[in-house]
Amino acid sequence: MTMVVYTLAPLPLALLELRTPAAAAPYKLQPRARHSLAVFLRCYVESVRVLLLLGPCLLVSYTDTKIMEMPTGLPLPSMGEVAAQLAVYFLVEDYINYWIHRLLHTKWCYDKIHSVHHEFTAPMGYAVWYDHWAEKLLLSVASLAGPAIVPCHITTLWLWFVARLLVGINIHSGFKLPFGLAKFIPFYGGAEQHDYHHYVGGQSQSNFAPVFTYCDYIYGTDKGYRYHKATQAKVTSVSHLLKMGQRFDDDDGF
Repeated sequence: MTMVVYTLAPLPLALLELRTPAAAAPYKLQPRARHSLAVFLRCYVESVRVLLLLGPCLLVSYTDTKIMEMPTGLPLPSMGEVAAQLAVYFLVEDYINYWIHRLLHTKWCYDKIHSVHHEFTAPMGYAVWYDHWAEKLLLSVASLAGPAIVPCHITTLWLWFVARLLVGINIHSGFKLPFGLAKFIPFYGGAEQHDYHHYVGGQSQSNFAPVFTYCDYIYGTDKGYRYHKATQAKVTSVSHLLKMGQRFDDDDGF
């Protein structure tokens, strides 16, 4: 199921960038960065290859997280129960992933493992799974921690995997869309926050949290990003004032 989601969910924005780059540019966080079809295909094929190679290992981890104790039949959980469990899973995964991500940015781990994921300084949806096999195993621990702590119905587990993948695709999309989740979900970092992390690259000491912003705020790892945003706002303000001044000068000419 997740393979189908991974294949199809990033496709609309990929096609938008490939077929109508001018239309995509206003929404791209790095408008000058354009990926070719060959780059999209390489990212997708390599990501799937690593995932298939790790399939048996991930299956063992899946079994070890109480899969045998998870209910698989009727009755199905209520919507409220599913929503509460998903909220817990997102928060638990976000916290553990934050610290794993910081570990991956130490010199040895970055050079040997995490640099693979950072090959894309301008991320795309398909890059969500583009990483070293060791990183994929580490991150699977974070993803399975919530269901291990708070067991759920098997359908909720499937929904969790799909929901987390969709959020990851959104965060790596490279697009800031007018209907983005950041406008509706408190403390949701969105694509803009994670795009900055990729843009800075291996030197980045900001925006380690994968989904929310609370860990980066609490532990002070969002300072570089906040400074960047403040600088951007000043540049935009000055640019706007200069344009207004130019308009007044043009009006005086008439």
